[in-house]
Amino acid sequence: MAINVEVEKNNQESTANLIRRFTKRVQGSGIIPRMRKNRYFKRAKSPAVVRMARLKKLANKAEYEKMLKLGKIQERTSGRR
Repeated sequence: MAINVEVEKNNQESTANLIRRFTKRVQGSGIIPRMRKNRYFKRAKSPAVVRMARLKKLANKAEYEKMLKLGKIQERTSGRR
């Protein structure tokens, strides 16, 4: 939903007054609050993407356990480094 805000300069109008009128019109249209509301919006992931991420995580976990069992890597220690 696009809202275009447009103002035209009158004959004897200063640039400062034109900017003031423009900002008033933008505030009245409600564009700024809507943009601030959507600023950090993140789309929900599709079920297929979630499923693929889970499958990848399970595969990585199985690979880690296999390498650990073979002694190729050391067990991860929890806590701070």
